[in-house]
Amino acid sequence: MRIGELAERTGVSVRSLRYYEEQGLLSSERSSGGHRHYTEQEIDRVEYLQRLYSAGLSSQTILRVLPCLESPNGETSDSAFAHLVAERDKLREHIAGLTRTLESLDELIVLNRARRDQFDEATPDVT
Repeated sequence: MRIGELAERTGVSVRSLRYYEEQGLLSSERSSGGHRHYTEQEIDRVEYLQRLYSAGLSSQTILRVLPCLESPNGETSDSAFAHLVAERDKLREHIAGLTRTLESLDELIVLNRARRDQFDEATPDVT
């Protein structure tokens, strides 16, 4: 199938499919006219790539996880597991940092309102 059909069948843009190829995540055969042609198997691969991207993984991380899809065995499965756990742990650290930042911002907002209230109390009402 050509790239347009793969895009239609997977719901992924042609541009994204080209990007996947540039990153080494997807491959195609080229016709004599230079048109990309994909096999039916590429549908599952693109859907798997989409799940990995939607989980927040980078192209480089996906490249390290793909051997589990391409040649599943204990070693590739363990390697993919380790990469996924490492990504999850990084995400948890990032969320913890964002939570601390949010708490600090909340404290600043409370202090700001308290100071504002003090200003209102100190200003005489001239009406």
